[in-house]
Amino acid sequence: MLQRDYIQRLIREFMAALERMLEKKEVEVRREKIRELYNQYVGPYAFYSIATIEDVMKAMAGIADEEKRLSKMDMLAELYYHEADTVGQPTRDELLNKAFMLFDYVEAHGDTFSIERRNKMAQIKQKIGDVS
Repeated sequence: MLQRDYIQRLIREFMAALERMLEKKEVEVRREKIRELYNQYVGPYAFYSIATIEDVMKAMAGIADEEKRLSKMDMLAELYYHEADTVGQPTRDELLNKAFMLFDYVEAHGDTFSIERRNKMAQIKQKIGDVS
């Protein structure tokens, strides 16, 4: 129970920090804030920014607690999703693809329904067409 409370608090803290980052207008400032969020909540930006989805899934598989793993995957998907707005092609579509796959995994394996997650998945499909 204590761990669940901690994870929920961490998610709320992350979402608040993400909202503050989205208020920034300059792209470079947003990119720097995104890097900070990676490092603080998910793991090293140097790894996750260039990792394939397979590498990401292997790294996440190392987290034994399923709830914590799914929460980190959801946070990472959010970061990929928002980072895609700060970069050009083809990196944009790569980030959106990774975000979609992580959202899809969390949707399939998690026990929390999220209309917001489903809406983002639909938006990704619209932005890049078929997700590979």
